[in-house]
Amino acid sequence: MSRTVFCRKYREELPGLDAPPLPGGAGEDIFENVSAKAWQEWQHVQTMLINEHHLSMADREARSYLSEQMRRFLANEDYDRPAGYVPE
Repeated sequence: MSRTVFCRKYREELPGLDAPPLPGGAGEDIFENVSAKAWQEWQHVQTMLINEHHLSMADREARSYLSEQMRRFLANEDYDRPAGYVPE
């Protein structure tokens, strides 16, 4: 039986992640409050943002930008959408 969480993004009980996706407190928060579905969707949006904005993960500002967009996406707040992106 998979574990469930009350997903912050979808506001309902959904299957959770198997392990924290990031180290530290941010990863634990996501593990406890974000569904696997929402995390998978974020990874898709993140890839599009990286490609569209030509972000380098070696750049501290790029990482900070993505962290803020991730926070907004998972909290169901307004976030930068890739050009032409229409959520399912």
